[in-house]
Amino acid sequence: MNERIRCKALEGKIMTADQAASLIQDGMVVGTSGFTPCGYPKVVPEALAKQAEAGRKVGITLLTGASVGPELDGRLTQSGVMKKRAPYQTNGDLQKALNNGKVEYIDQHLSHSAQQYRNGYYGKLDVAIIEACAITEEGHIVPTTSMGNSPSFVQAADIVIVEVNTVQPAKLEGMHDVYVPLDPPNRQPIPIVKTNDLIGTPYIECGPDKITAIVMSDVTDKVRPLAPLDEESKKMASNLIGFLKGEVEKGCLPPNLLPLQSGVGNVANAVLAGLADSDFEGLEFYSEVIQDAAFDLIDCGKFVAVSGTSLTPSETGLQRFIDNIDFYRDKIILRPQEISNNPEVARRLGVISMNTAIEVDIYGNVNSTHVMGTRMMNGIGGSGDFTRNAAISIFLTGSTAKNGDISAIVPMVSHHDHTEHDVMVFVTEQGVADLRGLSPRERAQVIIDNCAHPDYKPMLQDYFDRAKAATVAKGIGHTPHIIGEALSWHARFVETGSMKIK
Repeated sequence: MNERIRCKALEGKIMTADQAASLIQDGMVVGTSGFTPCGYPKVVPEALAKQAEAGRKVGITLLTGASVGPELDGRLTQSGVMKKRAPYQTNGDLQKALNNGKVEYIDQHLSHSAQQYRNGYYGKLDVAIIEACAITEEGHIVPTTSMGNSPSFVQAADIVIVEVNTVQPAKLEGMHDVYVPLDPPNRQPIPIVKTNDLIGTPYIECGPDKITAIVMSDVTDKVRPLAPLDEESKKMASNLIGFLKGEVEKGCLPPNLLPLQSGVGNVANAVLAGLADSDFEGLEFYSEVIQDAAFDLIDCGKFVAVSGTSLTPSETGLQRFIDNIDFYRDKIILRPQEISNNPEVARRLGVISMNTAIEVDIYGNVNSTHVMGTRMMNGIGGSGDFTRNAAISIFLTGSTAKNGDISAIVPMVSHHDHTEHDVMVFVTEQGVADLRGLSPRERAQVIIDNCAHPDYKPMLQDYFDRAKAATVAKGIGHTPHIIGEALSWHARFVETGSMKIK
């Protein structure tokens, strides 16, 4: 206990999860640690859910770094405690609730969220609940496996509840670089010029007066499994590596590339893993999530500097990290997401962004959030932070979905998250479409030729040819569309379950 809670003034503030949960009142705005299912509080949310199920009236707005585990998003949704949520989520129960109108959801660019929360855009932050591996002698908080928005929540909240998790390795201390920029008009340049620059403190500044409750926890992060590397992902990885090699050969990139950024999930992890078998050496990783593939690349010596805001491994990956923490601790930096995803830093370092899409259209627009334009999947996450500010922005997707019943390449996306102005390269298992320097009509032909699945290529080409014929001759064809027909691709799937019929 003394090793984990080193501030003597806080010993009298240790209480049960039920007592701490009672501090959270109906209508409060609550900010918690957590970014992906790592480093989030577990026992206090569970206690709050049980109180609600026992009849206590309590509903909250929940703000986090990104997605969190089932004890938080799942249980607070099931118990009716969750009323509003931001900025990102992946929980099945919560997805259903926000799509059927039971929970209001604000989907945000992750780098923007901290400043908005500090400035009270969603109301005054009443409570911060932060998972810690330790509390320092001065009463400062040492985070666990993620940073997310925790520093800003501690700064802005009226009261702070700390969950000291004893199953989180004590050796996490020292892996964090906590830096919270001043808000405009007092903001200064963020002094990161290299991936592994350290600019802050290894703890979240707090102090004993602000900490109202300390709860002990021994609940593990509920990380998710990652799918094995399948043939489609291998082809995407091969196509991506071929593109990057071509950029090096042309002199557009240095031999060790530029710092890489990769999104979260199976496809992103699998494609990143493909770099382990490539000829690239001396790579740097400036991203938000650190998944199993990043450990692979550290292990084989290809990643020489790794910066993110969260560890996002599988169960085996998490255990691998814990078992080898002495090896990883001086190679990995965990920063607040306001810094890991910061547009200023991404632009300065010249990151190569690699993110995934639900669907892309023939002109270069990307939908990464809404299935068929209306059903929220997860959220935009950090993809927009990096895409608009990358030296090279890349989106990856399989050319089809639903066992081939849906083309992921469509005439017009059903929801816009990333516009044609920000997207430079598309990669599918079919090939690569380099859109840089191309007009809309040129982009469409390259995407159809290089990225569309053979089953859908004739349909896309037919649409594009007829759209040109219907608009260019009339002088309205800079971006040729037959609007009703473009949207009918999505209506056809809703009606038939397939896009394959005409």
